[in-house]
Amino acid sequence: MSTEHLMGVYNRAPLEVDRGQGARLWSTDGTEYLDCVMGISTNALGHANPVLVEAVKAQAEKLWHVSNIFRIPDQEALADDLCAKSFSDVVFFTNSGTEAVECALKTARKFHVANGQPERIDVYGFDGSFHGRTYGAINAAANPSYTEGFGPKMEGFHQLKWGDHEAIKAALASPTCAAVIVEPVQGEGGCRAMPEPCLRGLRELADEHGVLIIFDEVQCGMGRTGKLWAHEWAGMAPDIMAVAKALGGGFPVGACLATERAAKGMVVGVHGSTFGGNPLAMAVGLAAFGEVSKPETLAHVNEVAGYLKQQLVGLKDRYPDVIVDVRGKGLLIGVKLVPNNREFMGWARDGQQLLVAGGGDNCVRILPPLNLTLEEAREAVARFEATCEAARGKMAA
Repeated sequence: MSTEHLMGVYNRAPLEVDRGQGARLWSTDGTEYLDCVMGISTNALGHANPVLVEAVKAQAEKLWHVSNIFRIPDQEALADDLCAKSFSDVVFFTNSGTEAVECALKTARKFHVANGQPERIDVYGFDGSFHGRTYGAINAAANPSYTEGFGPKMEGFHQLKWGDHEAIKAALASPTCAAVIVEPVQGEGGCRAMPEPCLRGLRELADEHGVLIIFDEVQCGMGRTGKLWAHEWAGMAPDIMAVAKALGGGFPVGACLATERAAKGMVVGVHGSTFGGNPLAMAVGLAAFGEVSKPETLAHVNEVAGYLKQQLVGLKDRYPDVIVDVRGKGLLIGVKLVPNNREFMGWARDGQQLLVAGGGDNCVRILPPLNLTLEEAREAVARFEATCEAARGKMAA
């Protein structure tokens, strides 16, 4: 086998994966790793979780796909669960986070058309954000490395600087502003959490000017921060929200959640998906959401996250020449480094069999399963510390 017939868009690590169990991943040569990437915050219940495995097996022997021309009972059941445990009234199911973001953007613009204000098309995002790889998503985030070479910038997408309150106020007051899209805790952008007073202030501004708030909780939602939804820490809610990743526990499932008011323009025929909400995905989604949304799961996230944060801050004090900052929320942890983050990831992987993810602002992200045990957390800290020691030696050399 070789990679010569694969489109060369990925900078893959030199690790051939074979199987996983819980927080462990094994390569094809038998090497065991402690996985604190989890498919980039996706395998929230660990690898090969028995609840999810059973859901897949049972549904796979029953029905996979019929399309949305028919009613799908589990789709209705999962929508009921999501609405019962969130701000939303309605749900549209997708196969991925970026599709959920596309639906959210279309929902926001259609809302204003339904209100007789079709001129309100402007969507404001933030620097350092990441919303996926479709055209709307890359323009909403406007990271040049993702937009360059794909034609002119799409009309109606603008970016704001994180923390520039005057610019945010001016943007939302614009008569052509439709929506603002934000990750309550950025993932790819370096694990920056928008301060809770800022989120509440954003809600007040949006209400004042008739603007919709879209939250992208594809990475930070579904229990990752210690509450089911990251915005709950601020005691406020958006109008529309994109979720995915952990919603399927590793199986491709995404969803766009919205209030009935915000979704008023999403009528028959304006949007759709062939695979979104298929019976197999919905069976897994029901099982995953049922496990993640349990109070004991969320309590465990807070316990383990508190331990990891404390220990990592201690490492920062002991290794100031390696660690600049520890940030994030819950089990979405970012460690800003002095050495190159990509090199550090390789040292952790090859020297300590610890898998961590990359991130913006020269961070590495620690994204373990939500059911990581305290013993496994201690092991992760020990391996991370050993990598810091190795990094210190390599930098000195």
